[in-house]
Amino acid sequence: MSDFVASFKLTHAGALKMLNAGIAKALEMKQPQCITITDDGGHLMAFVRMDGAKVLSIDSSRKKAMSAASARAPSGQAHAAVEIKLALATDGKLTNLLGGLPVIVDGHVIGAVGVGSGTGEQDLEVAKAAIAAIPGAKQH
Repeated sequence: MSDFVASFKLTHAGALKMLNAGIAKALEMKQPQCITITDDGGHLMAFVRMDGAKVLSIDSSRKKAMSAASARAPSGQAHAAVEIKLALATDGKLTNLLGGLPVIVDGHVIGAVGVGSGTGEQDLEVAKAAIAAIPGAKQH
C-alpha cells in the first residue's frame, strides 16, 4: 500500500469560472443567489451574494457546499430523521438542504458548490450550471 495518492485540485481560475456560470444562470432565472465555491475540504475559494439575494443565504450556501464536499455527495440526500442530528453533531456546519453539489472529475472530488436564496430546486439548478463550467466534471 502506498503512502500517498494522486489527486486533482480545483484552481482559483476554475472556481471563478464556476462562480460566473452560476451567476449567469441565476440572472437568466431572475433569481438572485448566494453562490459559494469550496475546495475538496470545504474551504472557501469563491463567493458572491448577488444584488437582492437573502443575507441569511450567505450561511446556507456555505453550509451546502461544505456538506457536499464533506459527504462527497449532493446535499439534501440524508434521511429526514438524521437532519437535526447532522446539524448538532457538526455544530451547525453541515445541512441537509438542497443546493449543494460536489465537483467530481475522473472520480476525484475536487471541490463543491453551494447555492442559496431561491427554492431548493432553483438553488440546485444554479449549482448544476456552475459545475457545467468545468470540462469533464460529472453532471448531477
